[in-house]
Amino acid sequence: MKKTISRLLALALASALVLSGCSGSTGGSDANGETSSEANGSSETTEASADEITDLVIPKVATRELETFNILYSQLAADFENLCNLTDPLLEVDNHGALSPALAEEWGTEDGGLTWTFKLREGVKWVDMNAQEKADVTSMDFATGLEWVLNFHKNDSANTSMPVEMIKGASEYYEYTKSLSKEEAYALTAGEGSKFQEMVGIDVSDPQTVVYTCVEPKPYFDTVATYACLYPLAQGMIDELGVDGVKAMNNETMWYNGCYTMTAYIQGNEKTFTKNPTYWDTECKLFNTVTIKMVESTDVAFQLYQTGEVDYTDLTEANIKTISGNENNDFNQYLVERPADKYSYQIHFNYNKLNEDGTEDTNWNTAIANEAFRKAIYYGLDFSEYYPRINAVNPMSCENNFYTMKGLVYTSDGTDYVKLVQKEMGLPDLNGETMVRLDSEKFEQYKQQAMEELTAAGVTFPVSMTYYIAAANQVSLDGANVLAQTISNSLGDDFIKLEIKTYIKSSTQEVYEPHLHSITMNGWGADYGDPQNYLGQETYGYDNAYYSTSQSKINDVEENENTKALLDTYKEFTELVDAANAIHDDLDARYAAYAKAEAYMLDHVLVLPVYYNVPWCLTKINPYSKMNAMFGSQNEKMKNWETNVNGYTTEEMDAIAAEYNA
Repeated sequence: MKKTISRLLALALASALVLSGCSGSTGGSDANGETSSEANGSSETTEASADEITDLVIPKVATRELETFNILYSQLAADFENLCNLTDPLLEVDNHGALSPALAEEWGTEDGGLTWTFKLREGVKWVDMNAQEKADVTSMDFATGLEWVLNFHKNDSANTSMPVEMIKGASEYYEYTKSLSKEEAYALTAGEGSKFQEMVGIDVSDPQTVVYTCVEPKPYFDTVATYACLYPLAQGMIDELGVDGVKAMNNETMWYNGCYTMTAYIQGNEKTFTKNPTYWDTECKLFNTVTIKMVESTDVAFQLYQTGEVDYTDLTEANIKTISGNENNDFNQYLVERPADKYSYQIHFNYNKLNEDGTEDTNWNTAIANEAFRKAIYYGLDFSEYYPRINAVNPMSCENNFYTMKGLVYTSDGTDYVKLVQKEMGLPDLNGETMVRLDSEKFEQYKQQAMEELTAAGVTFPVSMTYYIAAANQVSLDGANVLAQTISNSLGDDFIKLEIKTYIKSSTQEVYEPHLHSITMNGWGADYGDPQNYLGQETYGYDNAYYSTSQSKINDVEENENTKALLDTYKEFTELVDAANAIHDDLDARYAAYAKAEAYMLDHVLVLPVYYNVPWCLTKINPYSKMNAMFGSQNEKMKNWETNVNGYTTEEMDAIAAEYNA
């Protein structure tokens, strides 16, 4: 079968340009590495170059610890960067973002995207932690994985938005499982003659072929094949562990088919990835081992890099100034600006904030429901004071005015989708000196309007804006203090006061679930190559819209005189998104419709774009050798990474970047 790449990807690849990206999680920079060395997938170790690393050691800040070992359940970058190394999907990407074979050797569509066929490679094995064979990987594993995702009681609605929206019968099966008891839902499987196979558009009658039937033509569906929602799951593992056992599985109990197994794991401390000798890709480069050290902060990671204990470190603002300001510093000639990743960062507002005793925070909820209040923030909040925290050398390269990440999709003439949003919003091009959305006159107008309207509604000023960070993380605290000062300088202490609070272990359990936050600042990276995956996360009334349910809490807002306008705005935005999503036969028209929806959302400041993460680092890993796509969950797969035991100099990385971009 001829491999088919949809038009949007072909255009993206043709454009092949460097993008300013950002890190994909809150709580500090992403202390990740990249590299290569060897690995032919057999028990024999190939001889590595003397300049390459065979056993990699990289740090990650403690806030990026795993929350689950089940990739079907997770929607967090901190999980994906680990789990994508342990389990393989149908497709992966290369270092320019092009779709590449993984468990599927061939794939394509013959009817414009209504049905998609993936031909699986033979001989792929499920193994345990010690690489002992458990079972063959077959098409049934993809049916089992999809059944798990769509089973409300098994997966708690995680990762349902894509299959529910795209795959025939998926929505109906999801609703069917919701109507069952937990015990009834747990008993369901994807086996022959099952309710799942009767209802859902997936054909696995051939053990080496998976055929998906979409609800309508989806020319970008193959990009979904890189994401967690379509990963495989072995029924044999479910039988062995039980449903609750799969939910709670760890590195010792899970089954693997990826390039590594995790042979050691101490939560919050250290984990070890060991090359899987049974891995199907016998030509790729893998490390013998990768050790990940969990550290308190980026400063600690830098100390470990100085002593040679790790092979990569991000740099804080202070680190960069110290190194760049002294030509005699040992690392002065080794400063590397990291290339784009896939995340766009925003401030998300909580529209249904609760106090710690569970009562409603009426002061905040009334204020944030007021559009003039939000527009005052939009036109007044100057993040140019905050950007040096991310990039002390080129701070304005971090400026972000959009919700969707640039570089995700392109029109037929090669125009980046975000340019359409920019045109709809009437924003000028970046000037590199000041934020383009700032407008002092509009800020003062909306601030006065908000204070008058909200005072009449009983709101007291300054409004307390609660912001949570990880406890005992000095870098996070420093960043929060800079944010507080930025808000104070930009908006005035008479208007908003940032209140910094801390959580101990889990922001989800300690902050988001009890609705304690006023704002969050984090990023979204696309799961597949289409704007729906961004804007769909903010829609009203859908329980699989990630931000609407997890952070903005808009679905929990009750209509009253203070919230009616807000809810009407969310409903109008959702109608615009749904209308754009209904266009599937003309991608240019689809993108134009999404651009109108995104511009509407930003004009009403339902969310506030903040930054792209363009950090500087010291690295023995070539970041341009990593998988690099603006979608999917595989960019941190430690496969075919190039390394240099001596570290890359600024000059060397500039040459590598120039060759990559050429």
